[in-house]
Amino acid sequence: MVYNFKLADIGEGIVEGEVSRWYVKVGDVVKENQPLVEIITEKVTVELPSPADGTITKIGPDVGKIVKVGEVIVVIDDGKEDKGIEESSEDVIEVEKKDIIIEKNKSNKIIATPAVKRLAKEMGVDINRVVGTEEEGRITEKDVKLYSKLEVQSNEERIAFRGTRRTIAERLSKSSDRVVQAWIMEEIDMTNVTKLKNELKETSTEEIKLTYMPFFVKAVIRSLKSSPRINASLDEEKEDIVIKKDYNIGIATDTEQGLLVPVIKKAQDKDIITIAKEIEELSREAKKGELELADTQGGTFTITNIGAIGGISSIPIVNYPEVAILAINKIMKKVVLWEGEIVARDRVYLSLSFDHRVLDGADVARFLNSIRKYIEEPESLMKDEQT
Repeated sequence: MVYNFKLADIGEGIVEGEVSRWYVKVGDVVKENQPLVEIITEKVTVELPSPADGTITKIGPDVGKIVKVGEVIVVIDDGKEDKGIEESSEDVIEVEKKDIIIEKNKSNKIIATPAVKRLAKEMGVDINRVVGTEEEGRITEKDVKLYSKLEVQSNEERIAFRGTRRTIAERLSKSSDRVVQAWIMEEIDMTNVTKLKNELKETSTEEIKLTYMPFFVKAVIRSLKSSPRINASLDEEKEDIVIKKDYNIGIATDTEQGLLVPVIKKAQDKDIITIAKEIEELSREAKKGELELADTQGGTFTITNIGAIGGISSIPIVNYPEVAILAINKIMKKVVLWEGEIVARDRVYLSLSFDHRVLDGADVARFLNSIRKYIEEPESLMKDEQT
């Protein structure tokens, strides 16, 4: 029986993925659930396992190529007779046609005439790096000359605009096209929360990387409870503002693949230490490319900590279809008038971007003031955990 293994619809509007790595080649004998290929989707990197025991007879797109949902990516023959095999023959033939070029390219065999190879050698061009424009990837004199011209005139490196980076661009473009973005900034004092954070690190019996982020997550949740329209999305098709009852907080995470947003689910049910553990674990998995798709789904509000890298001020872009995003900027020592005295305090700017179709400036100002209150009086967050 021949299995035409297709890229399945894994939800969340994902319609394609990029082939990142093949674990098998034509002729390999595989077992059911053995990893076949690694695919980068717009949210996570996933390994696709074999649906059955058998022999790989065809392999689809090469590394770096895009595969659409529903497209055959591997053909497996389990060696058993199947009366319905003819029904899938068209798919097999289609894959065969696609793989003619792929297999020749993967063989590293250069398709070019001796004259073209000689020209490349005379011009000092590595013909292995030249992309052929003729049928089956055949390299012509024009291809060699064009490559030589580009190499001489441009001292540059080109990185394929694919995978996570392209997905980020598409999502930001969608946010820019649909969301009427506005923003507001507030300066708050961080001295008390810094003190509390250090005390918790000293007294905690658990080994955990405790940052400011868990405190902001708790402050955001408390503030969202009094500003429910901010914990929402806009259903444009049905023309509804959808208020979310759970507080699923996305944490923007910088990785080599680009900015990923793992989500702390039902964060309202978790204390600061639990949130800190989950942030640490999700961040580690994001940086290793090991996030599951479910880890990035269902977010209701996003927080990004640009200050960890060094920005003193920023304007974040709303993580569509959410309606607001909070940026924590760089914490700095500043001389301020505090309780009648001129003193040095830890201070930070908070930036909040929002969808002006759903929210007004007054809504967001009240929300930011609430966050400021909880961060400047962080013991209230601890009391909240005990009630």
